[in-house]
Amino acid sequence: MQWSAGRGQRPGWFPRAILPRVRIDRPAEFTVTVERSRFYALLTPLVSPETMEALLKARRRDYRKAVHHCWAYRWRDAAGAAAEMSKDDGEVGHPGRVLLELMKKHDLEGALIVSRIFGGVKLGVGGVSRAFRGAGQGAINRMLGAVPGRTTSPRPPPTRT
Repeated sequence: MQWSAGRGQRPGWFPRAILPRVRIDRPAEFTVTVERSRFYALLTPLVSPETMEALLKARRRDYRKAVHHCWAYRWRDAAGAAAEMSKDDGEVGHPGRVLLELMKKHDLEGALIVSRIFGGVKLGVGGVSRAFRGAGQGAINRMLGAVPGRTTSPRPPPTRT
């Protein structure tokens, strides 16, 4: 079989360098409840990595009951140097890394912060990761204008012949 995209490459494959990067231009918020724990996600533009501390301070002030404020950011300066970082804030399951992977998946530049107010039920490592991923994905969908909870377009039902 011969590939039209070039030797050893799949059709539709493009190097990451030529794909457009989505710079977040407006804040988007999303809230989800999982097993009585509430997760508040904020996807927002980031002027510089130094402003991340101010964003976290504002989130801690707005959600005083939240014990964990996990976050990730991706930022590129005027010279083109990239910076990305994530923090788990003591939460199990590495949710900061999960949020960073979401930003990489959608090729976003900005900050994603998810605050958790504990609801009394332990979710476990996998449950925490899924809940943070769901909150982050909801904020991304809202920013991109998609329907919350749906990341792909609906398919028509199969027809029987």
